Amino acid sequence: MSKAPDKVAFEGDVAVRRLQHENALAAEARSRTRQERLAFPPIYVVVGVYRLITDKNLYIPTWDKCKHGFVRGAVVGLGWAVVSFNIQRAFIEIFLRNSPRVTGLSHESIFGYQFPFSVTTYATLLFVSNQVTHILRFFLSKNIRIARDRAWDQTMRSRGKGHEFWGPYIEEWAVPPHIDGWSWESWLGSYFGRVILLRGILLPLTFYPFVGIAVGAYLKAINTARYLHKQYFEVKKMSKDQVAVFMEERKWHYRAFGFAAALLESIPIIGLAFTVSNRVGAAMWAHDLEKRQHAVATGELKPIMPTLTVDNELKPMVGGWQDEKRKFI
Repeated sequence: MSKAPDKVAFEGDVAVRRLQHENALAAEARSRTRQERLAFPPIYVVVGVYRLITDKNLYIPTWDKCKHGFVRGAVVGLGWAVVSFNIQRAFIEIFLRNSPRVTGLSHESIFGYQFPFSVTTYATLLFVSNQVTHILRFFLSKNIRIARDRAWDQTMRSRGKGHEFWGPYIEEWAVPPHIDGWSWESWLGSYFGRVILLRGILLPLTFYPFVGIAVGAYLKAINTARYLHKQYFEVKKMSKDQVAVFMEERKWHYRAFGFAAALLESIPIIGLAFTVSNRVGAAMWAHDLEKRQHAVATGELKPIMPTLTVDNELKPMVGGWQDEKRKFI
């Protein structure tokens, strides 16, 4: 005996509502996960590494594009390392012998801490590996740039997003911050600043295990993050002022993301692979940031209001509570 039409309609309505409820829960879970990622941007660096390792649509095209240059660079780099290692070790040994009071280093310890191998050997390995990295970068320069751009595009395709997904810039703060015209971080991003950073500031620190890499990553954090999101800013057609405000509003997020990305890219030799995975992570972060832009544009999220604070913290804000207060005086 067939079911009554009313009962069939009722069961169909229940099934539709159940499906809608499940979809709503899934969307809420995705939104919550996205907000958790946005609260801690360095996680995107880890996500980028994971995606590059596990997604064959990412690692196969990347390797196919870079393998010939990598092989040629590896052969030249290995030959250079074998020929020059002992020579460089002798020069470094002379330097350490003549300047232990300046560097705090000796042949066997760093500030009294023993190493499983001599400091001279460590410093030589670090210098030679950095030189091999530059050799590899020379042979990979064009192809690895193409691989990075393709990694970004493939990441966006995997999210099902085309050019129509990217809307115009939406201001998310009710009171945008004021941007100064100069900062030490922008100066470090210039050619002259990079030369001073690499040749003057970081060179002495390279003798200390991990210290030079960490300090360099911190100093390069903002510029690394800005470079990794260059495609995001371009696809949204953002002006320089809009980019500056957008990054200032997320200054500590960009600094944390840039530090993690620069830290991985600073690792000798394998850091070249991380320049590709960081582009994947940056694309994932850009996708989540654009989702938030959509939410603000549609009114789902309200603009962030300034909080009551001391006068000194309000002064940098354009149109802040100080300006509002003057209207009524």
